[in-house]
Amino acid sequence: MMIVIYIAVGYLAVTSVILLRNRFHFTPLRETGNLRFDGDAPRVSICVPARNEERNIRRCVESLLQQRYPNLEILVLNDNSTDRTGEILNNIRNTHPESGKLTVLEGRPKPDDWLGKPWACHQLSKHAGGDILIFADADTWFSRHLVERVVRSLGHDVVDMLTVWPKQVLGSFWEKMIIPLVYYALLSLLPVQYVYRNPRWMPGFLAKRFSPLFAAACGQFMAFKKRAYNEIGGHRSVRGKIVEDVELAGHIKRAGFRMRMYYGSQAVSCRMYRSGKEIHHGFRKNFFAGFGYNVSLFVMMAIVQLLVYITPFFLVAWGIFAGNPLLALYSAIPVILVIAHRVLVARWFGWNPLWSLLHPLSVCWFQWLAFVTLKDYLSSNSVNWKGRPV
Repeated sequence: MMIVIYIAVGYLAVTSVILLRNRFHFTPLRETGNLRFDGDAPRVSICVPARNEERNIRRCVESLLQQRYPNLEILVLNDNSTDRTGEILNNIRNTHPESGKLTVLEGRPKPDDWLGKPWACHQLSKHAGGDILIFADADTWFSRHLVERVVRSLGHDVVDMLTVWPKQVLGSFWEKMIIPLVYYALLSLLPVQYVYRNPRWMPGFLAKRFSPLFAAACGQFMAFKKRAYNEIGGHRSVRGKIVEDVELAGHIKRAGFRMRMYYGSQAVSCRMYRSGKEIHHGFRKNFFAGFGYNVSLFVMMAIVQLLVYITPFFLVAWGIFAGNPLLALYSAIPVILVIAHRVLVARWFGWNPLWSLLHPLSVCWFQWLAFVTLKDYLSSNSVNWKGRPV
């Protein structure tokens, strides 16, 4: 049992360092300060794919129409929706005073060798006339200064692509239990400064080879300089990829371009899902794909999660009820570290820290999801998303 505690404490010591460093490096988009953009500012095209988004599309588009940036076009693709998405878009276009910036496109039928989202984004990119292309999901909404801050960040940090992790708005029980674990996993495993620059401790001849391993992105919001986007082949290069956002980031780094990740803070907000069923369907389609369909890595990480994030909680209880105070005491060390991590992330992103106490249940939910997705893969079971197979 002590070996499990040693493994858990060692793993958590490493992730503690990564998490604390990320607390300083994972910053919001640049503020514009006194900078004011005029009509000669770079042309920006905001591209929003929308399939069956009647619940979200109005808030998304209206927040884009309120942007203060002067040289802007907004392109929304109604991707063969079967709900009221198209009707709502037409209503916005006909009634909103700023609708001159808005172009609504009707999606063409999807080719067999494309997945839905890459195909929709590809169509949008072909209509975009901007020097900067922003791809945003329909379930996001934005502050009035968002585009200004994006342009400012691209220029100030001298990057060719940036991605923003939105501030996640949580409503239901399952949202509060599951969604924060995604951010915790990201920020405790990936040193975000290595997305922006190569590790200084890594020799130069290795940095170029291993740089794509530090590629990460959030498909809910990505911005590209058009030259870089075209040079990597745009969404055509990821036409069959479920985690197209991470694949695009990898292409950017392999091509020698620079990218950076930012926290949405007061700039970008999102509510991805609203129930446990939606969360299950949403994560089921891409959880295993996020590991590159590597069964060995997937199983190994599941075992690590079991040893580090679940077993110590059981050992504390076992030590107490079995009258073994030393076991309970030693097991409490990784438990305290885990809860401290989760409380830090919760306070950082404005979530209720009390939900951190449900961390073992959250991990168990992902263990179950891992079993389901691995079974899907091994049995060649296709998963549907918004009425289309993925």
